[in-house]
Amino acid sequence: MPVYLDCNATAPLEPAVRETMLTYFDVEYGNAGSRTHEFGLRAKRAVQEAREAVAVVVRAQPEEIYFTSGATESNNLAILGLAPHGEATKRKHIISTALEHKAVLEPLEHLEKHGFEITLIAPNSDGVVRPELIEAALRPETLLVSIMHANNETGTIQPLDQVSEILREHSAYFHVDAAQGFGKELSLLRSDRIDLISISGHKIYGPKGIGALVARRRGIERIPLKSIMFGGGQERGLRPGTLPVPLIVGLGKAAEAALKDNAKRTSRNMQIRTAALDALGSLNIEINGDQTRSLVSTLNFSVPGVDAEAAMVALKNIAAISNGSACTSSSYEPSHVLTAMVLPEWRVQGAIRLSWCHMTDDVNWSAIVSALRRLQ
Repeated sequence: MPVYLDCNATAPLEPAVRETMLTYFDVEYGNAGSRTHEFGLRAKRAVQEAREAVAVVVRAQPEEIYFTSGATESNNLAILGLAPHGEATKRKHIISTALEHKAVLEPLEHLEKHGFEITLIAPNSDGVVRPELIEAALRPETLLVSIMHANNETGTIQPLDQVSEILREHSAYFHVDAAQGFGKELSLLRSDRIDLISISGHKIYGPKGIGALVARRRGIERIPLKSIMFGGGQERGLRPGTLPVPLIVGLGKAAEAALKDNAKRTSRNMQIRTAALDALGSLNIEINGDQTRSLVSTLNFSVPGVDAEAAMVALKNIAAISNGSACTSSSYEPSHVLTAMVLPEWRVQGAIRLSWCHMTDDVNWSAIVSALRRLQ
């Protein structure tokens, strides 16, 4: 089997997470909404414990955590759920970036068709958005600023701390898509100026099909989100539907492990990164994205003379890799992220993304380098 180097698309399940989930599939199968018997009460307690585990990672309150099906739904809920408030208050301007995942860009496109004005800030060639451009784009009628935490293609971490300070004097809500960075880079998401955070379970070694939206209160005021789904009233009326207790418990366990094992995981990921850079350096690669502010588990690079599609074919029996987001890689279209960075065409067409984790097997870097060299 080839070594798996596509953890940004989806990551393996942490063994402790799987073990915990099985109990709630096989034994503790109660509905958390059933309050008339012990099965339901135990399920409700398990959900609350998971809510607390997610909250502590970003220093939020448990009641500020809303479980969803994943970061895509959380992004839609954060953006589309604020739209009625924007319409009612005549604040219909939103700022985001050209680097965002389609789960942010497409809801914004939808709002634009319905009378909202969207300003997309372009990044530098290193994949970082300059905070002063965010500040310059702010208006009195700006409803929302939405910026991702860590880019899913390059791993580049955005300056959320600086943007948070810029927004201290502005009433705009601040949303962060943290699908890739939650539980990996801890400090930036703990700012109390970040109002909304989207989380994905399967990117932090939890199950697919579960995520969360953090919606921090401003003092005693809840963020004026409106549900985009109807029926049932679960999650305090914001996200209806029977709670998937095993998945929620799995997300809680994954969040707990991410916090407890953060230093150990970072060390292992850095070992893999160092080995990758040492080996790939002989190919004269160009790294895409600022390496001084990147997730240690992601490397996006281009090899002179090598097309990404040809590289994936050449490496299919050696390593599972990608040329960008799993949501768009099947379209064979140039990466909108690298295009926004205004990189040379050969780097965009040749970009290869490697992403790993603390559970990644040892990598045969010499075999990878040999296969890529034959393509040059």
